[in-house]
Amino acid sequence: MVFSSSAVHQVMINASANKPSVSPNSGTIKISLDSTVKPFLKTLQKLQMKVDFSQAMKNTRERLLDAIVDNGFQFIDQPLLPSQANFAPIQEIGDAVYIASIEGNIPDNFPHGIYIRNGPNPLFGGFKSATSMFGRSSHCWIEGEGMVHALYLTKDSHGSWIVSYRNKYVETESFKLEKQRNRPSFLPAIEGDSTAISAAYFFNLLRFGKFNKVISNTNVFKHAKKFYSIAENYVPQEIDINTLKTLGNWDIDGSWDRPFTSHPKKAPGTGELVVMGVDAVEPFFVLGVISADGKKLVHKVDLKFKRSSLCHELGVTAKYNVIMDMPLTLNINRLIKGGPLIKYDKEGYARIGVMPRYGDADSVQWFQIKPHCTFHIINCFEDGNEVVVRGCRASASIIPGPEFGLNKFEWFSRGFNPNTTSEDASFLSRVYEWRLNMKNGEVREQYLTDTSFSMDFPMINENYSGVRNKYGYLQVVDLIESSNCGMAKYGMVAKLHFDEQATSTIQMQDHSDVDDSDTEKPIKVKYHNFGKNAFCSGAVFVSNPEHGSDEDDGWLISYVHNEDTDISQVHIIDTKKFESEAVAKITLPQRVPYGFHGTFASL
Repeated sequence: MVFSSSAVHQVMINASANKPSVSPNSGTIKISLDSTVKPFLKTLQKLQMKVDFSQAMKNTRERLLDAIVDNGFQFIDQPLLPSQANFAPIQEIGDAVYIASIEGNIPDNFPHGIYIRNGPNPLFGGFKSATSMFGRSSHCWIEGEGMVHALYLTKDSHGSWIVSYRNKYVETESFKLEKQRNRPSFLPAIEGDSTAISAAYFFNLLRFGKFNKVISNTNVFKHAKKFYSIAENYVPQEIDINTLKTLGNWDIDGSWDRPFTSHPKKAPGTGELVVMGVDAVEPFFVLGVISADGKKLVHKVDLKFKRSSLCHELGVTAKYNVIMDMPLTLNINRLIKGGPLIKYDKEGYARIGVMPRYGDADSVQWFQIKPHCTFHIINCFEDGNEVVVRGCRASASIIPGPEFGLNKFEWFSRGFNPNTTSEDASFLSRVYEWRLNMKNGEVREQYLTDTSFSMDFPMINENYSGVRNKYGYLQVVDLIESSNCGMAKYGMVAKLHFDEQATSTIQMQDHSDVDDSDTEKPIKVKYHNFGKNAFCSGAVFVSNPEHGSDEDDGWLISYVHNEDTDISQVHIIDTKKFESEAVAKITLPQRVPYGFHGTFASL
């Protein structure tokens, strides 16, 4: 706080402890100051000078640090290939735009609501690298400021559909800071030379009080009638769902002071929100339970991890929390010694923990499992003495990317190539099941799908979260196009029938890194293909409000971009007629880049 001289003068007048006296010559009121007040005011004046000096020093320090970074570091745009064009950012569209171009018909019983999807949209033209005397550091492909895209579906008084679209940046603290500066300011600090990454952390912390910028680009979730944007390097940001304006950070009244998972889970029966926070420093993993009304953190516990495991998702059942601890780790000591900050160790241990909803670290029952990488859980539920966990399992991690010095495009392309053998086929993600016996500690694990396709970004009917479900839905990777592009593209969506076995399988490639001895007869899978050079993102299951008791009665809704026409649409697919054409294709007023997760909320 800075005190101006006029403010000090006003305090001096108001602070008199004596009664005023009238001057006999002038008739004016003379104010005299008590001896106890004068020392206080002198101290106040000294404080003013001290505070002003402190602020001047702070401003000088900031200008000096800016000069060092501006002169010592050079920001460079990471190039995009033509096949990567729809990963490029777009501008905010402004006010909501009403849409008239709809192919087919939106079903009459489709719920009024908002379909909103999040994704990275770098603020200044694209992902950046920074070069300096320390080497080179780069942003990872999952970074970039968050932009939410919202499709509003309502009906007028005559029962006709009114559809509109708008998009907007999630205005985090770091977004507003860089927007005000009108230039890239945070140095990239994920990929690159270890010395350059360490320097980036150092200067980011000195300049902005943060190691890296807040991206908020991964998911959108709803809790207690409020909407939040989230990426797991910070707390959620509340979003006004009608205007998409960012309302501020949500730290549960100051009780949550660490990162927050991109995939919080509603506890069955109670409506409480189960969350976790993973950090690069101890405590590495903290679990929390938030009240159903969103006002209170009712439980918070350090699970005493010995490493920082980059867990992207947790699970819930009726009684338990389910913790995934995989050998994808953040390690600052490794970075200091010249290694990568984030690394997947295929020889490292993997385990799943099951704990009571409000348990502590000692209450977790750990199950050792085969090393692998699972980012997304499909669902968890209890089956007798067993806790069943279903997720998308790969033999290695696509995050953060290749180690420094390797060709990034070649590394990603090789990982997606369906004809690649050995451990290079690491991005093949298949549906997997772990059965954890809470009574005898045994584990049974198996693949539920074959090597025909690679699947991820799962979704279910949310009414079945934490309880046994028959159906799941996933985005399917187009391995050939992804290999050609060097980035993941999803050309189909799949419907899983967990209680039915497949009648036949198509083996595209028998990857030698996949242990098919773990595969019993695969489950039944149906596919919906978006067509040539059309790819989806942010698909969500929308339940039919008129038949809520039927698990798979509803629709999949997804953003779809056609790369031949450069047109983006939203497709609505009847899940009862899954392999048929979409019942409605809503053409959007501008291109929508590929992104991550979305949600649908009825109005």
